[in-house]
This record gives sequence, structure tokens and C-alpha cells, in this order.
Amino acid sequence: MHVRVVVADEISAIFYDLEDPAKGLQPAGQLSDPRARLHDQELVSDRPGRVYDHAPRQGGRRGATAHHGTGGEHEAHKHEVEIFARQLAHELETARRAHRFDRLVIMAGPKFLGVLRAALPDSVKATIAAEVPKDLVHHPLQTIKEHLPQLPPRDRSG
Repeated sequence: MHVRVVVADEISAIFYDLEDPAKGLQPAGQLSDPRARLHDQELVSDRPGRVYDHAPRQGGRRGATAHHGTGGEHEAHKHEVEIFARQLAHELETARRAHRFDRLVIMAGPKFLGVLRAALPDSVKATIAAEVPKDLVHHPLQTIKEHLPQLPPRDRSG
């Protein structure tokens, strides 16, 4: 049984292999996206568009209307996170095809876990043995081991 453990957040992913429980988790690489560290204003040069209210407030000056941003403030960062999730999904698919693992454990914060799940191909999703909705990337290996779930033996009858 070859188990790949992925500990990820929106910026980086660390891969571990677990082949022999007696040996524990063995480092198997990492992946990071330096652009995901950037703030939105560093990713795009324009501010989001502006929207103006149609009529002045009651009792307000004639011609004075309120205006506000359209809400595109976090779109660039969100896009970078989705790109990183697709890169991570591609890396996992490549490793699966190379038979580097047959079961997968994903440890990621709930928000990024959802983005990653949407990016994973069905072939990788089929190997998922467990998901841990916690951001543990910056925690020591001992903490990661403590959150690693017990994996039941794989059913070979199907």
C-alpha cells in the first residue's frame, strides 16, 4: 500500500509518503506558488470598477451621489489560488499515473480543500482515503502525524 499525504494551503503543498507505518512519514517533495503570496494590488494594476447610486440621498445635495467599488477586490488572489489548485491536481495526477501512490490523504484548510477538490480529476478523487480539514502546512511533522487518520485496509475484492 502506497499512501501519499498532501499537506497544503493556498500557497504551498508538502508531500509525504507512507509505505511502512514503522518508518512513518517520508518527505516526497513540495510545490509552491510564489504569486499566491502577493496582494491583489501587486497582481493587477487597476482598481476595481466604481458604481454610482442613481439618486441623491433624501435631504442630500443635488447631484451628490454615493459610489463604491464593485467587489472585485479579491478576484486576482482567488484566481491565483485556483491556478495553484490546478497545478497541485496535475502534480497528483502525474504521481498517480507513475504509481507513486494508490491512496491519498489530503490535509488542507476547509476553504482551500474545497477549491482543490473541485480541481482534482476523477481518477485522483477515486484514490482519496481521507481528508483532514485543517491547515497544517506550517506545523511541525509531529503535529501532522497526530492529525493523520487511521486508514482501514484497502478492500481488494472490488
